[in-house]
Amino acid sequence: MSKPIAALIFLIAALSYSLFSSSPKPHYYYYYHTLFLSPSFSDNASIALNLRTLTRRPHIAGSAANAEAAAYVLSAFTSSSLKPHVVSYKVSLTYPLHRSLSLLPPKPSSEPIVFSLEQQHLGDNPYADEVTPTFHGYAKSGNVSGPVAYANYGRLEDFVGVNVSGAVVVARYGKIYRGDIVRNAYEAGAVGVVIYTDKRDYGGHECFPESKWMPPSGVQVGTVYNGLGDPTTPGWASVDGCERVSEEDVELRGDSPGIPSLPISAADAEVILKTVVDGVGPGPGILNLSYVGRSVIAEIENVIGVIEGEEEPDRYVIVGNHRDAWTFGAVDPNSGTAVLLEIAQRLDKLQKRGWKPRRTIILCNWDAEEYALIGSTEWVEENREMLASRAVAYLNADCAVSGPGFRASATPQLDDLIKQAAKEVRDPDNTTQTVYESWIGSSNSGEIGRLGSGASDYASFVQHVGVPAVDMLFGGGYPVYHSMYDDFTWMEKFGDPMFQRHVAIASVLGLVALRLADDEFLPFNYISYASELKKNAEDLEKLGHSSIDVSPLIKSIQDLSTAAQKINKEKEEGVKGDLRVREINDRLMMAERALTDRDGLTERPWYKHLVYGPSKYDDYGSKSFPGVDDAIDNAKRVNTKASWENVQHEIWRVSRAIRHASLVLKGELR
Repeated sequence: MSKPIAALIFLIAALSYSLFSSSPKPHYYYYYHTLFLSPSFSDNASIALNLRTLTRRPHIAGSAANAEAAAYVLSAFTSSSLKPHVVSYKVSLTYPLHRSLSLLPPKPSSEPIVFSLEQQHLGDNPYADEVTPTFHGYAKSGNVSGPVAYANYGRLEDFVGVNVSGAVVVARYGKIYRGDIVRNAYEAGAVGVVIYTDKRDYGGHECFPESKWMPPSGVQVGTVYNGLGDPTTPGWASVDGCERVSEEDVELRGDSPGIPSLPISAADAEVILKTVVDGVGPGPGILNLSYVGRSVIAEIENVIGVIEGEEEPDRYVIVGNHRDAWTFGAVDPNSGTAVLLEIAQRLDKLQKRGWKPRRTIILCNWDAEEYALIGSTEWVEENREMLASRAVAYLNADCAVSGPGFRASATPQLDDLIKQAAKEVRDPDNTTQTVYESWIGSSNSGEIGRLGSGASDYASFVQHVGVPAVDMLFGGGYPVYHSMYDDFTWMEKFGDPMFQRHVAIASVLGLVALRLADDEFLPFNYISYASELKKNAEDLEKLGHSSIDVSPLIKSIQDLSTAAQKINKEKEEGVKGDLRVREINDRLMMAERALTDRDGLTERPWYKHLVYGPSKYDDYGSKSFPGVDDAIDNAKRVNTKASWENVQHEIWRVSRAIRHASLVLKGELR
């Protein structure tokens, strides 16, 4: 179909829509939203070129290559008619100075085995030598030696019945956050940890570059810090000349690892585990681990692009992705960066056709996410009050494409909007269906996850400020995660050969952004929120402990449902006057903020959201009612009257927060 004919069809559709619309604006926006999804606006070749350019060299945070990538994004934003600027912070980052690992086998006559700790160069990548040596960000420096002990995935339950006191623990990736593996090992008495990528989880009969699977020498690197943001500026932004706490104070705060650790390959782990008695240990093999890290104050750069809203410039729809990568970052994170640039280019085309958003759209390319979500966290901390009063929603794209299959996570008032947007986009792997139709027919049946984990840049928005948020992607976990093999070749051969999945995720994410920016009434549905909370409360009821009374929580959720129905009815019946529309939208926007508490979670005060937050024992694990969950874990462990009374206190705290959200939705003073 020719572009003029396609444009005529879209115009006819928009005019037909306007005949049934009582408002002068909806048909205007409908035309542009339809145009945004049109084939003439998407460009898979441009996406591929952007991704190839961004992933040409490894670009760890603080490096010259990452600064080059920032300049590229800034140029792309400028070319897309955004108003771009760079926000810099000076933050604490670590890099490896020395690493060594050797094994003393149990036979007295055996020579020590010294591991190279290097990933094998495969393929013809000319910049493979620039990859930073394998290490853990913020790992503790030290030299330790001890018998080998195997702890499976490093979860709390994996240490039950295993004596790791004085041992060097070997654990595998796959179930919980690596920083929690190190912490669990430390609390169990271990002196060091090595973490490997098990071929049972990440390997296949063939490996990259012949297939998608991790090679035996592949190593998953990553951070082991258990907090968010710059460790030396806890709770405030790392602007030039700011207050900083000492490295000693950082360590005393408890978010830094207490013992040294290293990431290793499956091949090295296989050699080590052969020396473990009964497959668990400890010993008789002895592992010697040495790591020395270098801590620096480095400059990081967030690249920000703005399209100012015509009617409500002080209401912000924020779309974000991070740029820095442990290695080349074709999936994590630059598939998301390529999607962000594709959205920018399409919005530029809309502006050239006459579109102006009702509300301001802000595109953000974060830096230093891999270390501790630093770029986004520092920006949120610096702009906390502005965001609390003006942010409509935050939309995140991190590992945007790693394979087939649409997935989404969100705060529940956005569930319906995500489904509506997915119904408007063709599935890139089955063009006879929409993304939504393929999604509901998949193994996860259209299920929408929640944003309680600390896995990506939505965390500061949701968990610190209480901004509604979305995270979406095609694919999911992928074998070469955080290794040197996550490069353009892997993406081109296995992740998205035609780059149509990138096009599709840009369409869904971009349409959600447009609806949030342009709809007269914000497309939030808190009935979905109340339904989700009801399920979570019912799970608590199943505990059946005599000291727990969930009725206050159930009552507050019923009040939220009533308030949600009331505001939905107000929107359906229509209201007159811009101020009245604004008042309803403010109630919709601010209800999520009411679910935060100024004191935050007990022992974790930075996390303000009482409904969604990370598990205390797994930063990648999303928890509903995290404060209640923490209290229950403690009560089960100590089983005292006071501990169970604390569980009830946490239930009351959540109940009060949900009641506050109900009052905000109602817009009434008591």
